[in-house]
Amino acid sequence: MSAQRTAVVVGGGLAGVTAALELADAGLRVTLLEGRPRLGGLAFSFKRGELTVDNGQHVYLRCCTAYRGFLDRIDGAALAPLQDRLDVPVLDAAHPKGPRLGRLRRTALPVPLHLASSLARYPHLSLAERASVGRAALALRRLDPADPALDGLDFATWLGRYGQSGRAVEALWDLVGIATLNATAEQSSLGLAAKVFKTGLLSEPGAADIGWARVPLGDLHDTLARKALEAAGVRIALRTRVTSVTRTGEASRTGGTGWRVETEHDSLAADTVVLAVPQREAHGLLPHGALADPDKLLDIATAPILNVHVVYDRKVLRRPFFAALGTPVQWVFDRTDASGLTDGGQYLALSQSAAQDDIDEPVSVLRAKYLPELERLLPAARGAKIRDFFVTRERTATFAPTPGVGRLRPGPRTDAPGLYLAGAWTATGWPATMEGAVRSGSAAAQAALAALGRHRTSLPPSSTGGTPSRSSA
Repeated sequence: MSAQRTAVVVGGGLAGVTAALELADAGLRVTLLEGRPRLGGLAFSFKRGELTVDNGQHVYLRCCTAYRGFLDRIDGAALAPLQDRLDVPVLDAAHPKGPRLGRLRRTALPVPLHLASSLARYPHLSLAERASVGRAALALRRLDPADPALDGLDFATWLGRYGQSGRAVEALWDLVGIATLNATAEQSSLGLAAKVFKTGLLSEPGAADIGWARVPLGDLHDTLARKALEAAGVRIALRTRVTSVTRTGEASRTGGTGWRVETEHDSLAADTVVLAVPQREAHGLLPHGALADPDKLLDIATAPILNVHVVYDRKVLRRPFFAALGTPVQWVFDRTDASGLTDGGQYLALSQSAAQDDIDEPVSVLRAKYLPELERLLPAARGAKIRDFFVTRERTATFAPTPGVGRLRPGPRTDAPGLYLAGAWTATGWPATMEGAVRSGSAAAQAALAALGRHRTSLPPSSTGGTPSRSSA
């Protein structure tokens, strides 16, 4: 009887957990190494007094088939339900008569008619702007997001060619794009923007229905993920930092080239290694010759996300979330129930993407900036007492989706047999999202299994549909 194949997965975020599950499901003996004391990567929870706080508000869409498959695999789908139909309240704080509410909603009509009624009544755009948006959307449907030529163009220039006003960009294209791409249209690759809008809004009527966790993210990405990994036979080592990954130079006992993964306290041998860590960390661990030009990884820039957390002494918001215009506030979510707050107060989380201007500001400056804006948007907040105000900062939350980034993103395979890459920054075709992270882990596992002559498809393969799911709506 041949020896059981072994694999080491470095990194316990969504990409690493996905890869570990698929490899274990295919019969490999898998060890998962994570430097933090928990799983979940950049989608995690922590305690603040009696509150359980998510580091950022993460959502996904109905067409995020890989992440939905991941939730099914860890028995977490019921804890992160989807809307019955897309419905996004949008408040314009700059309206002269006070905040004006509009809604982006879909019907059951075929694409693109499913959004036509909502767009026709969208009060934040003029009649001419609404018509112009419709024409641009039809042109967007004709683009191929995988076309390399689109990667080098910025989305704003393309929108300008199709007559999109500054107001249309603010009230629609950037409203969605900043939250999903973590960049403005000017800073976004046309290819990635086309992927977001074409798949999310222009593929199927229900593609953009929004889902989010009704429990702390740690309950899903740590607790349930760990339970699924352990049930699959994966050995999990937390607080374990990998210091090097090297080829042994000898044939492994299973017939392939062996690998040695060194940690601060241990040394592991493996037939297969998956590096599911951020691009700079991957660059530092890659052995010589693994990529033709490994320094390209260092050229993949990062972008920050800021989350502002406010606990009021009373209920000030009567909807689960809303998006905002005419204000620095982007998206606001009610996190009261998920956090465990039960004393009649309300906990709101503001998700601020592309937060380069705010990410390093002191808490006092952010408090002075955002609390008055919330009072503009929510009249009920004007007389409410602030019980707590704090911020969470992810300075390298995502890779920056700038024009040209596509040529920098490597696929799952390296030039070193048995070594694979995973992470939302790899060449998934998606922006940096939970969906992209899961797809990258699946792609790495599938590549490894193909090399071993095995196949496993417990999660949707990376070629299937889906769209961004990230720390904003």
